[in-house]
Amino acid sequence: MYFDYPNKKAVLADYAAFVSKGKVDFFKKFRMDIVMGKREGISFYDMETQKRLINCHCNGGVYNLGHRNPEIFEALQTGLRDFDIGNHHLISAARARLGARLAELLPGNLSKTVFGVGGGEAIDLAIKLALGSTGRKKIISAQGGYHGHTGLALAAGHEQFRRPFGIQLDNFVQVPFNDIQAMSEAVDENTAAVLLEPIPATLGIVIPGDDYLPAVRRICRDRGALLIADEVQTGLGRTGKLWAVDHWKVEPDILVLGKGLSGGLYPMTATCFKPELEEIFLKDPFIHISTFGGSELGCFPALKVLEISSRPEFLQHVSELAERFARGFEKIQADVPKPKFTVRQKGLMIGLKFGEPVQAMALSKLLYDNGIFAVFSGNDPSVVQFLPPLVTTFDEADEILTILKDSVKGLNSLKTKVLMQTIKIFARDL
Repeated sequence: MYFDYPNKKAVLADYAAFVSKGKVDFFKKFRMDIVMGKREGISFYDMETQKRLINCHCNGGVYNLGHRNPEIFEALQTGLRDFDIGNHHLISAARARLGARLAELLPGNLSKTVFGVGGGEAIDLAIKLALGSTGRKKIISAQGGYHGHTGLALAAGHEQFRRPFGIQLDNFVQVPFNDIQAMSEAVDENTAAVLLEPIPATLGIVIPGDDYLPAVRRICRDRGALLIADEVQTGLGRTGKLWAVDHWKVEPDILVLGKGLSGGLYPMTATCFKPELEEIFLKDPFIHISTFGGSELGCFPALKVLEISSRPEFLQHVSELAERFARGFEKIQADVPKPKFTVRQKGLMIGLKFGEPVQAMALSKLLYDNGIFAVFSGNDPSVVQFLPPLVTTFDEADEILTILKDSVKGLNSLKTKVLMQTIKIFARDL
C-alpha cells in the first residue's frame, strides 16, 4: 500500500485527523471515498479496490494530456538530471526558453511573462499589473465567475467563496456574463481592467455569443481599460484552438495560463502581457516575486506541453473528438428523452445542463458509480462539467458515451430518486 498505509481506512483516518475532516465526511456520505492510487492515460484507480475512473473532470484542465503523459514525464526526468528549482532572483536559461516559446504562440504581442505556481497567484499578478499600470482602481468581472482563492482573485470571483471570510473590496464590480449592455454601463474612466474567462467553467460552461468578447474588447479599448483573459481552464487546446480567445479573434492585454501548463507533473502558471505594461517592473524588477514560480524543473514539462498542444494534428484531433462527442450527445438525447438536458460545448469544453440542480448532482454520483469522474458546476449545480482529456482516443470516447448514456438512463430509477432526496437534504443543510 501507499506510504506504508495498511489499507484505505487508515488513509481516510489520517486525512480526517490532519488534513480535512470535511472532505472525508462529504465523500463518505455519498460513498465516493476513492483514494487515488495508480494513474495513467485518461484514468486513475482506487489504491485499494482498483476501481477505475475515467477522468472527465481533469482537475479543470490539469490533465488535458492525460495522467503521467510519457512525453511530459520524460521532459521532467531530463530536467532532473541537471537542474533543481533554481533561484527566482537570478536569470535562468530555462525560464528564458519558456518565455520565448510562449511569446511565439500567444495571440497579438503578448511577449512578456511572469511565472507563478497557482492560478490564483497568476490572476493576482494580472490584477496588480492592471492597477499599477493604469493608475485606476476599478476591476470588473463576471457574476458567477471563478478566478482562484487568493486575495485579489477571490475578490473578483463569486461571493460564496468570499462571504465566509468577510472579504469584500468596494472597487471590485461584477456584471452578468454575456451581457454587452451591462458591461458597457460598468466600464468607465476609473476602470483598470475587465477580467473574464472566455468560457466560465464554474458558472456552468457558458458559451458567449459571438459578438460578446469582441464587444468587450472594443469597450475596453475605447475607455482605456485593459482586458485580462483568464485562460487557466480554456487554454492549451481545450476548445479546439490553442487559445479560446482565438475563436473570436480577440487579443487581450493580459492572458493568464495555469493548470494544463503543468502537464499534471509540476506546478506552473504564466501571467503574459504586452511589453508596454512592463514599465512597473523596469522601475523595480523585484516588485513582484514568487519563490517557486517558474521553477527551472517545471519549465521542462511546460515546454513539452506547449510543443504537444500546438501541434496542428493535435488540435485537429481535439476538433474531431469534439464532433464525435457532439454526435454522441445527440444520440443519448434521442434514446433517453427523460430527463432532458442541453449541451453547452466549444471543443472539449462541455457542460450538460439539466432542468434542476438535483439531477446534475445525482448524475455526478451515477457517473462515479459507473466509472467516470465528473462534477457539477459550483456556481450552477444544474450543469455537469464534462472535460475529457484531450488525448482521449475515439474508442475511449465511445466508452465514455456509453457510460454517460447508462448514467442518464439511471436518473429515472427509484433508487436514484432516493439519492436525490438525500442530496436535497444535504444541500439544504449547507
